[in-house]
Amino acid sequence: MSKHVKQIMNIYHKLYSLYGPQGWWPLISHEGRNPTKTGAVRGYHPQNYDLPQMRNQIYEVILGAILTQNTSWLQANKALINLHQLNAIEPEKLLKLDDEILKSAIRCAGFLNQKSTYLKEITTFFLELNGRIPSRKELLQVKGVGNETADSILLYAYKQPEFVVDAYTLRIFAHLNLVDDNIKYMELKELFQSNLPTDVPIYQEYHALLVEHAKRYYKRKPYGVDDPLKLII
Repeated sequence: MSKHVKQIMNIYHKLYSLYGPQGWWPLISHEGRNPTKTGAVRGYHPQNYDLPQMRNQIYEVILGAILTQNTSWLQANKALINLHQLNAIEPEKLLKLDDEILKSAIRCAGFLNQKSTYLKEITTFFLELNGRIPSRKELLQVKGVGNETADSILLYAYKQPEFVVDAYTLRIFAHLNLVDDNIKYMELKELFQSNLPTDVPIYQEYHALLVEHAKRYYKRKPYGVDDPLKLII
């Protein structure tokens, strides 16, 4: 077993023992809760990896992946609730929304001008798929979709084995001296994918666990103070 395989798996098992299954991606129509969550706690489905199943659930995850860009999930979740109250968690209905009504609904998630455009772009793309699972390359061609958003959509909406890397992941692994703090997104993604089983539940849980851990130990400088992961590296 390589050094990286052992370290990455040790971190996963330690995080899982600390926080348990996270049940991502949260769905506003789902009644599940996860008491270990910071911030929003509703909509999670620990150890149920069948969700999302329905067309509009898949679409909701896609909308959430756009809305949570550069903001907290708490704010993105509020925007989704606003869209739900407008009966707009349906692609055909969202496209018919007046631009100002859409912007007002998502204002809480910030960057309302950009995100309103991005939501309509990804919605048009979603309809063109007609139920087909998109490729990563196709997603990256949609305005407003970068690496992290594409991987979030593939992993959580379509259950494809694409590991999601975010700023928290880099912050934790750089602090533990496992990677350089200037490592590129695709390099860090490959580090995980080449040292983990190709397993969607593990990918989902690992990313969610890193986020939960970072919220507790890496939100404020100095980062990683008293991080229990240091004891196993």
